[in-house]
Amino acid sequence: MSWTSPDDLNAQIAQLWERGTIPSAVVTGEVLFPKRLRLKVPSSAELAANFAAARAWASALTSVPHVRIERRTLQHRVLGANELPSEAWIDTLDEALAACRRATDAEQLRRLRDETAARLPALVSWIARYPLRALDLENDWSRLLSVCEWMLANPRPGIYLRQVDVPGVHSKFIQAHRGTLAALLDLVLAPAAIDASATGVSNFERRYGFRSKPAFVRVRVLDPAVTPLLPTSPPLAGGAADLTLDADTFAALDLPVTHVFVTENETNFLSFPSVPGSLVVFGAGYGMEAIGAAPWLARVVVHYWGDIDTHGFAILAQLRAHLPHARSMLMDEATLLAHPRDVWSIEATPVTHLITGLTADEHAFFRRLQRGDYGAGARLEQERVGFERVERALRSIHALSCTARAGTEWGRPDHSSP
Repeated sequence: MSWTSPDDLNAQIAQLWERGTIPSAVVTGEVLFPKRLRLKVPSSAELAANFAAARAWASALTSVPHVRIERRTLQHRVLGANELPSEAWIDTLDEALAACRRATDAEQLRRLRDETAARLPALVSWIARYPLRALDLENDWSRLLSVCEWMLANPRPGIYLRQVDVPGVHSKFIQAHRGTLAALLDLVLAPAAIDASATGVSNFERRYGFRSKPAFVRVRVLDPAVTPLLPTSPPLAGGAADLTLDADTFAALDLPVTHVFVTENETNFLSFPSVPGSLVVFGAGYGMEAIGAAPWLARVVVHYWGDIDTHGFAILAQLRAHLPHARSMLMDEATLLAHPRDVWSIEATPVTHLITGLTADEHAFFRRLQRGDYGAGARLEQERVGFERVERALRSIHALSCTARAGTEWGRPDHSSP
């Protein structure tokens, strides 16, 4: 039968807790009860066809603890007058908490609310909105409040998270709770203490005025004549200098180079051939801010060499957001088709959205890759490009650079997608 069972009634009460309706009322004192529950009862035809079952159903429903059942008399032409359940009610908050066995949780919520109201009243609204999340954080809540209090006393502190001096709180605690802390700090801090342009957990430090771990850029100088000008110790014997610089040092470089190559594969980075007046940067995927923020890169020719796949072109577009004049290298249909299919691989999760910042030829090739014109997910990883082809491309670049003044013969290509 589809009549409402005792389990159905209890499930409705449990849902009021699980959806946060009852927990929020516990925090705010909102009056929710008496509350009528959904009740499906036998029809007249069902009563006649299943009279014994209907009587058992009525008896079971009446015995559900903490639920008040109202009854009405049903006149039936064959069965006569019979009293059957017609409505089900939860009359009080305490009855609801007892029915879903959440009285202890409700007391914990009240303690969290009272502590918060005494220390940081502005955060009571957060508990009311996310009461179940607050319960999950019960063991950490006092420390979260302590961090918020410290931030109120020290807005935009300009130190590393490791230096926050709050009893019982360490940097890993703050790191682990950045999402929750961001929501809480937005409620208690003055707007002037928040950098609204810094969003997301990864920008927590910048949003609230902490010092961030410095970004680093790994470079190799491809011209021995430039190596002695580097702000570091002499290169390793037998090879060009391979060094890692913090982003500020990289941005401040003033080297006599005309070409910078950005590559995504470490093996290619390490084996990149010598090129006069050049260096190579290990791009390491998405996240081009540290590279693109270097102002001196605006005056040199920048070449990006990534995988021939949809993500390779997406990273190229990201680099061009910082360096619009960046050119792609060995990322074209001719390079793909010059290699046998048995060295191709499959891109597991291709980029499905359209991207901007590509030349017309690059965009057309990107769309063919997206559509699967060369096979679903076809890709050629850059480390599989034949080394002789790499050397030939670099010779061509060097020859062109020798025919005119560096930086002017390349022009500024149109990177607007069709």
